Amino acid sequence: MSILVVVGAQWGDEGKGKIVHFLARKAQYVARYQGGNNAGHTVVVGKKRYALHLIPSGILLKQTKNVIGSGVVLSPSAFREEVLGLEKQGISSRKRLFVSLGAHVILPYHILLDGLREDSGRGIGTTKRGIGPCYEDKVARIGIRVCDYLEPEIFKKLVAQNLKIRSAELARLKPLSSIEKEVFSDYASLRNFIKPYAKDTSLLLSQAIERKENVLLESAQGAMLDLDFGTYPFVTSSSPIAGGAATGSGISPSAIEFVLGVSKAYTTRVGLGPFPSEMESKRGDYLREKGHEYGTTTGRPRRIGSLDLVQLRHAIRISGINALAVTKLDTLSGTGPIEVCVAYKWKGKTISDFPWSRKIQQEARPVVIRLPGFSGDLGSARHFSDLPKAAQNYILWIEKKLKISIPTVSVGPDLRQTILRDSSLDALSSFV
Repeated sequence: MSILVVVGAQWGDEGKGKIVHFLARKAQYVARYQGGNNAGHTVVVGKKRYALHLIPSGILLKQTKNVIGSGVVLSPSAFREEVLGLEKQGISSRKRLFVSLGAHVILPYHILLDGLREDSGRGIGTTKRGIGPCYEDKVARIGIRVCDYLEPEIFKKLVAQNLKIRSAELARLKPLSSIEKEVFSDYASLRNFIKPYAKDTSLLLSQAIERKENVLLESAQGAMLDLDFGTYPFVTSSSPIAGGAATGSGISPSAIEFVLGVSKAYTTRVGLGPFPSEMESKRGDYLREKGHEYGTTTGRPRRIGSLDLVQLRHAIRISGINALAVTKLDTLSGTGPIEVCVAYKWKGKTISDFPWSRKIQQEARPVVIRLPGFSGDLGSARHFSDLPKAAQNYILWIEKKLKISIPTVSVGPDLRQTILRDSSLDALSSFV
């Protein structure tokens, strides 16, 4: 048995979906523990490409059961669309996908509020999917959970209450009666669709642990978007770090045995906010196109930066990351010398620990060193020794600088393009 957490070690979009799918081959359960349909995983299996937003990537494996935990905010319409979309691709979710009764529900007025704030000058670059406003309601104790959504009388009462509470903002957009009509327009159908999936998922996962089954917990986004430890206020509304895995899934923190971080061989970020290692050059544009760096959910172009060791050390510490999987190594092939950020400079001072100050985060400039580049088709490599020597040295150099093992290296989107260097690492060995 092993309980493994997979977390993003940057600003999200690190390739967690592929790594989770790779590890889930020996998992009995895969559970998503936070975020909403603002996140996205693209997983390539053979010639098929799957875009997932809410559903864990373990759904692509017939033997694996999947959980959307209580820490997730669930859009009923997005959930139905994703389930039906997978069915069209030959992937059935029946009896293999479970939604927590405690997950909070995103409703049309959350989406309206999100758009209003983004468009009124108070935005932080969200996806406008209603994620933030839904989490606000959760914290304000006026949220509507899946268990409430399934009880029509309770749901109707809570919607009326919330529209009244939010009336000052919402009335600027639409009449409240129109918004209420939108909330209930497809409610009966959506409620009936979700009902078979709704379970006490905390109990399901606890029973799986008692049976000594392998459970894999996956985050959405990345450590630098964590509500408490990310680049606030340009963060998500939940906790992607490993600490959020227990609260978002409903299992005991003491059950977690191993935390695997996922990092690109460089860095990307979507949306607004500080990004100290950002490349504002043609090199960044080239890497964006070569690496197809556009959001799975929104299609937005990702900002590109060099690998940032200051940021990664921060992520490793706050999530207790035991080992690191590095993805997109192949994207760096043929791009010339590799730039790596090893520290920040601000007003003549060298900064080696990620700063809390908004001002410093925004104004700090990267201290960059250059390492030898490499070329060739890395996608055909199946063993670490198949990689160009300079590519091997780059991974070994990162290991040494971060003082952490890198057991897995990805050199392309396909599962076969995953190099496993070391399968003996404690709990990780149960999954490979």
